[in-house]
Amino acid sequence: MRTIRPLLAAVVAALAFASALLFSAAPASAHDVAESTTPANGASVAVVPASVSITFNNRPLAIGSGVTVTAGGENWADGPVEIIDNQAVQKLREGAPAGEYTVVWRVVSSDSHPIEGTFTFTAASGATSASGSAVASPSASASSAAVPTAGTGAPGTGTSEPAADASQPFPWSIVGLAVVAVGLVIFLAVTARRKLAASNDADGDSPAE
Repeated sequence: MRTIRPLLAAVVAALAFASALLFSAAPASAHDVAESTTPANGASVAVVPASVSITFNNRPLAIGSGVTVTAGGENWADGPVEIIDNQAVQKLREGAPAGEYTVVWRVVSSDSHPIEGTFTFTAASGATSASGSAVASPSASASSAAVPTAGTGAPGTGTSEPAADASQPFPWSIVGLAVVAVGLVIFLAVTARRKLAASNDADGDSPAE
């Protein structure tokens, strides 16, 4: 019996270790990640779009969201961020000029973890004003027709450090350790059972005093 007790203690410890590994692996992949942006990161567009958007793998929470769309040192974002399905949409003000835009976004993911990122795009012509005319820079007005429109960004575009945690590959190494720990539990349990059976057989075969 003295030999069995250390084995049982080892079984319990290995089982607790395996459970801790399995439960710690789940939060590592829980954070949401930005899958694409519109316009795509680094894209060149003919005209400043009416809005920009970031598409996520899950629907972000409506609270704590913010998007700035800066060009020429001025933020051209108009009003609050709109959460539509799994997109964060930010409208732009009328009269936004041609040039390079930097979009900085921050949302709260579906697991309540804040994530943020940035992307850029370049517009050849300014946004349409209230009078219906486009606001264009002198250098861009002659070539705006040749500039391609925005595409869809590759998965992961525009994510910053917190979102990178969410986009990391599933921690298979942790799962592997958990599998090894579970195998150790099974091995120790079988060994303990055999030793206990052998001990009982030895006790049964010993002559009575």
